Amino acid sequence: MRILVVEDEQALADGLKFNFELEGYEVTCVGDGQSAVRLFEEGAAPIDLVVLDLMLPGMSGYEVCTTIRSRDHDVPIIILSARSMSEDRRLAFDCGTDQYLSKPFALPELLSRVRNLLEKTRRRKGLDNSPRGPESFAFGDVTVDFRRYEVTVRGKSHHLTELELQLLRYFIEHEGDVLTRAEIVKNVWGEKPEMTTRSIDNFVLRLRRIIEVNPSTPRHILSVRGAGYRFVATPEEPIANSNEPASTESVGGDSEETGVG
Repeated sequence: MRILVVEDEQALADGLKFNFELEGYEVTCVGDGQSAVRLFEEGAAPIDLVVLDLMLPGMSGYEVCTTIRSRDHDVPIIILSARSMSEDRRLAFDCGTDQYLSKPFALPELLSRVRNLLEKTRRRKGLDNSPRGPESFAFGDVTVDFRRYEVTVRGKSHHLTELELQLLRYFIEHEGDVLTRAEIVKNVWGEKPEMTTRSIDNFVLRLRRIIEVNPSTPRHILSVRGAGYRFVATPEEPIANSNEPASTESVGGDSEETGVG
């Protein structure tokens, strides 16, 4: 498996390369974003995982992440950055990163994350025989293709990141259940410290923007006040002239669930 390290601090890049190679990976290091993007554009050799700094010369890590994600929807991306504000994390996840690790970091944790993401890649490429459940699911005007990481909504296709797909699969597998944010963090992301309840709310917001006709009044991914979320594949039709207030989309996820979502 080949890892691309995008890091302008030479000592750190050399240290990462050394430790990744001890784990048996092939490693390519570049010190700027343009070089990283060029590797994906040329496609000379497949890259299985990217370790990406945010503060890079000429082109920010956010731009690099967005560009890579536009060319490769599946490659795992780990942000490794000294920027530790919640806004930095939110923006990085919005750009399509899979995981975010703040500097200074613990090397064993980074290596564990790399192993886990690459194992998921192996499973996705069919290199083992683990059961993965249905490869597609349809509800309302939405069809989810888990194998292609693709959602088709009213005839338009959208690609999902691995984290977005995992969350949507978890909702579908637990249709009708009220899922707390703590459950979601534990069962989808394995209680990773960077995944806060706010992170979950942001992921839900992004899924709603893709699958809901009106994200501000969702009918499939519903908020349950004080608890979490509930996925409904076939929502009840709204009652005409109902005096019940429609739920309003909240990044904080605390809007109350109503009969119409």
